[in-house]
Amino acid sequence: QVQLVESGGGLVQVGGSLRLSCAASGRTLSHYGMGWFRQAPGKEREWVAAISRSGSSGYYADSVNGRFTISRDNLQNTLYLQMNSLKPEDTAVYYCAARISLGLGVRPSEYDYWGQGTQVTVSS
Repeated sequence: QVQLVESGGGLVQVGGSLRLSCAASGRTLSHYGMGWFRQAPGKEREWVAAISRSGSSGYYADSVNGRFTISRDNLQNTLYLQMNSLKPEDTAVYYCAARISLGLGVRPSEYDYWGQGTQVTVSS
């Protein structure tokens, strides 16, 4: 079992950048495919990005492709999400998640462990 804790959220202006981190404890992060999701008020949880166990493959939702970068450091047991050119519609609580099964998941039901979330607010 793995425990996940996100950090790095905050208030940023349109066009700004933030880097989210997700620190894992318990089991080594390399055992899991990882993903980032977000949830805005009144909306369903939305997939943002996913990365393979090795970090060699990353996939992105169309809404963030070209602006966000997912990465991982398995030695440091940490997942990252670099967010650039932020827009007001990026405002949400961001969650990291770990997936036991092989492959990359894009639905919340495909992930087994979740962090508590970190708030990102983009002001115009």
